[in-house]
Amino acid sequence: MKLEDVLKTTRFNDEKHKAGLNILYTAYWMKSNFSTVLKETGISSEQFNVMRILKGKHPEQMCVKDIASRMIEKNSNVPRIVDKLVLKKLVKRSTSKQDKRETIMALTEKGLQTLDKANKIMDEISANIIGISNEEAKLLNELIEKMRNTD
Repeated sequence: MKLEDVLKTTRFNDEKHKAGLNILYTAYWMKSNFSTVLKETGISSEQFNVMRILKGKHPEQMCVKDIASRMIEKNSNVPRIVDKLVLKKLVKRSTSKQDKRETIMALTEKGLQTLDKANKIMDEISANIIGISNEEAKLLNELIEKMRNTD
């Protein structure tokens, strides 16, 4: 669907303005689709992100600061997300042997199983909703990264 149809306007300052809005709208649209299918596993997209980060270091454990530095949504409240995952018995928390003040986290066996199920669901929904080829995706990635490199 065209952005003009979604926003019910054809008024944009220029193509860059439209591109920015298109990226914001598309990100929200993707997150909404992902959140809907993740409900089957009982986790949110932020919890999924934390679990994937932990899986990337598995079987090593990680502290909150290191998890937060790798989050897609930088404003995420990682301690709160971890608390919810601990309550669901998907993540275990312990004290660091090197620094007793530091708390570290790791996935539980239940967490690994839930993440495996969530990854399969996410792969399937991604294949269904991302309607571009790998070649087009490569070009899109290059353009988006070029856009972000203006810092």
